[in-house]
Amino acid sequence: MIDIKLFAQLQNKSKNSFANQRKLIKKVMAGQTVLCATCQLPLFLITPEHSARVNSENSGIGCKKGCTDIQLDFV
Repeated sequence: MIDIKLFAQLQNKSKNSFANQRKLIKKVMAGQTVLCATCQLPLFLITPEHSARVNSENSGIGCKKGCTDIQLDFV
């Protein structure tokens, strides 16, 4: 049986995490400097064109060390 209070807490944490990640993505895509929460290096946007030039399948947002790796689909 699922504890409703614990499930509600999980839902709130998930909702907040998604909102925070969305804000981070907007800031990086707007050209603002955002630091990785783990290594404090700046995050950068990897466009499909850039990932094609470096023979990578990943496009999105990341840091040089790879601590942050947010995969994005560009349409």
